[in-house]
Order: sequence, then C-alpha cells, then structure tokens
Amino acid sequence: MVSIELTRRIRWADADAAHRLHFPRIFEYFEEGETELLRSLGISMYDESEYGFPRKHVEAVFHKVLPLDAPFIMRVSVGKLGRTSIRYDFHIFKDEAKEELAIDGTMTVVSVRDNVPVELPEPLRRALSGGG
Repeated sequence: MVSIELTRRIRWADADAAHRLHFPRIFEYFEEGETELLRSLGISMYDESEYGFPRKHVEAVFHKVLPLDAPFIMRVSVGKLGRTSIRYDFHIFKDEAKEELAIDGTMTVVSVRDNVPVELPEPLRRALSGGG
C-alpha cells in the first residue's frame, strides 16, 4: 500500500489557550494528509466525479503534547482497502528520526454514489494499492 510523509508545524489557529494542539484540529491535519497522498498519486479530491467519500469513522490517540509552532512529521498510509471503503492510517512524530510518536489515528471513508455505498472506482483502488 502507498504512503506519504509531510512535515508541518502546529499553527497558531490550531492551538488552544495553553498553546498546545487543540485536539479536534488533528482531524484537519488528517484530511490534509489524505488530500496530499491522493495528489501524490495524481488523484484530485476536487474533480467532478460522481463519487463521494464521506467519513465513516475517525479516531486519534494522543501520546505526547504538540506545542504551538512545534514541527512534526505526519506519515499517512493506506491501512486497508475494503470493497467500498478506504482506511487511512496516520502517525504523527515529534522528531525527524520518527522515534517519538505523538499521535496515531485512523480515518475510514466510504465510496458512495447517489448517497449509496458502491465499490471503489478501479483506478482509485489500483493507485492506492500501489499498482499505478
């Protein structure tokens, strides 16, 4: 399965009053990671496709605090391809060596057409499985 790594910093708008990552903001980083992974494969989330990909399940486990302006590395990978769904796995590291795991989580999206789950489009499945 495919993966990508992004280097980011905790932005002012994403910090709470204690100058730490405000917990719900991690899901925006997850969405950015999903978009960048797909972009790296030549797939746009913003085309005029008849498919939609709503979120079915999202979770995050916070292991270490990420303070305001702290750099971090986010690894996004395809954890599982189902018949109608994709599970993305996220690992957020506090250090360049990727030894200090700060956050890990998952996001499952479902392929739908006319608000009904349908099989993943074959070009998307092939790209996400590493088949080009």
